[in-house]
Amino acid sequence: MWDDLPPNLERNCRIVTVVTTPEQHGATAHSDGGWGEPGYVPVQTRSARFTSVNHDDFPAVTGLEVDWKLTPVKLVRDLIDGKLDGSPYDYVASEVQGVAIEWADRDDASIGRAGTPEDRASANAWSSFEKALAITVTSEEHVDVTVSRSALGTSPRAAHTVITAKANSDSTIILQSTGSATLSENVEIVVEDGAKLTVISLQEWSNDALQLSSHFATVGRDAVLKHMVISLSGAVVRLNPSVHLAGEGSDAELYGLYFADAGQHFEQRVYLHHLGQNTRGRVNYKGALQGAGARAVWVGDVLIGPDAAGTDSYEQNRNLVLTEGTRADSIPNLEIETGDILGAGHASATGRFDDEQLFYLQSRGVSEAEARRLVVIGFLSEIVQKVGNAELEARLHSAIEAELSLTAAVAL
Repeated sequence: MWDDLPPNLERNCRIVTVVTTPEQHGATAHSDGGWGEPGYVPVQTRSARFTSVNHDDFPAVTGLEVDWKLTPVKLVRDLIDGKLDGSPYDYVASEVQGVAIEWADRDDASIGRAGTPEDRASANAWSSFEKALAITVTSEEHVDVTVSRSALGTSPRAAHTVITAKANSDSTIILQSTGSATLSENVEIVVEDGAKLTVISLQEWSNDALQLSSHFATVGRDAVLKHMVISLSGAVVRLNPSVHLAGEGSDAELYGLYFADAGQHFEQRVYLHHLGQNTRGRVNYKGALQGAGARAVWVGDVLIGPDAAGTDSYEQNRNLVLTEGTRADSIPNLEIETGDILGAGHASATGRFDDEQLFYLQSRGVSEAEARRLVVIGFLSEIVQKVGNAELEARLHSAIEAELSLTAAVAL
């Protein structure tokens, strides 16, 4: 089983050591800006990508670009280029002492602290939102907050959320989405010095939902961020987290769980940037796929900057194929700009059931269907157990069981 592999085993990986030079063959442009201009050179490192909050600053998306070629662009064209309704929406949130939730104007000082859009869809959402949902945590005693939204409708919408964990605060924020939606959004996450924050983004949309989402996070000195992406339904769900470990001693654990059914497209492009010294990062995404046309895309970028001495980083992605007709793309990337690190690595694997595990269970009287169910539950439970909320963990186990009931008798 993949989880039994030694941690230093790497598959389908490449390590790139980047040395930045002022000029390259007489060219000086090193960003995604200036497409087609004389002297243009493609981006040399992940941190050099072009960013802007303005939609028109980005070139038109054709579907051939490296960041879009694995995405069903035709299905989400309205979110990339269309007019978006950025008005506030209805939501339900638990009232917890030490947590404030309110709508903030576009010029609020909290907006823009965590990051800037790197693609045309994200910039379209940023240009279109009228007010941002601001969630501010001050409680130093651990608190759990759930913010739910449902039935946003099928008309294209924009949304913006800002989560600020004040210094030394401790909290878990669950962002829960259900119902129909055609949504492009940005989520900013600021973890101030000494704070501990868990953000869980749970996608349980209707089967017709379309979502493009970018999460930007910055983590301060000795602060800890746990970020989880859980995608269980929707037609197209593309959620891209970018986490910057800016403060010395900052820590980030990025987890993902997805279960794609027939015709569903779940995509995650994860970026972890080690900036400060003595930072630690862990990325672990797991997914299962079943049914004709089920598709998963995972791209993991880890960049260890030139000043990030003492970095300890590892990323991995695992996919379990349950039926014929599915496709999983898994692309890990690692860039290192300093030799003074504790360690860094990455791994990726996609495959079917482990025949030895199935044989072992069946040899002890377990039916084939039940053996398959147990293997899948065991495979995904590693991520479920990281949630840290008993009620939500139970819901996720039930959702996985419901998914497995669709193919319990199917064998490859």
